[in-house]
Amino acid sequence: MNIDAVSRSVGTDLRALRKGRNFTLTELAVRLGRSVGWLSQVERGLSEPSISDLRNLAKVFDVSISFFFANDDAATEERGYVVRANGRRSLGDPTAGLTEELLSPDLGGEFEMLRSVFAPGAECAEFQERDTEEAGYLVSGIFDLWVGEKIFQLKPGDSFRFSREPYRWRNPGTEEAVVIWTISPPVY
Repeated sequence: MNIDAVSRSVGTDLRALRKGRNFTLTELAVRLGRSVGWLSQVERGLSEPSISDLRNLAKVFDVSISFFFANDDAATEERGYVVRANGRRSLGDPTAGLTEELLSPDLGGEFEMLRSVFAPGAECAEFQERDTEEAGYLVSGIFDLWVGEKIFQLKPGDSFRFSREPYRWRNPGTEEAVVIWTISPPVY
């Protein structure tokens, strides 16, 4: 992959991360100690961030620095189209009970697809609300999902969808719950 393609890929993902977290260019530039102009150039693929910059970005967005390098070794004809099982980007913190892998090739599309693994007993006790439409399919385990005042216990093969509503979740089981989760627009 040539350097211009790498810069565009990082820039596209950076813009999606920034917008998904509702940061303005100015807010993110301040957090990074960089200029708005530099950040804008990185997002447009005109400048390449240093490793130090990528470390700072990873810290701000709570992702591994490897997030920005995933899929670099994919075959040229597959980039942007196919994500191999060993080339997925990891997100989340296993100590919090939730790990996720980005199944989408990048964050530049209208939606993102994740493989979310919820540890036994893991729970998001506080309601979350984002300006998104979300859907999922439970692959394995059991999974409790609250959407507003309603609670649903999902079993393997069950699916769900909600839009711009407060939600929270829990894995009440003794094994991991694996959910294929789709979010539009992307939030990571």
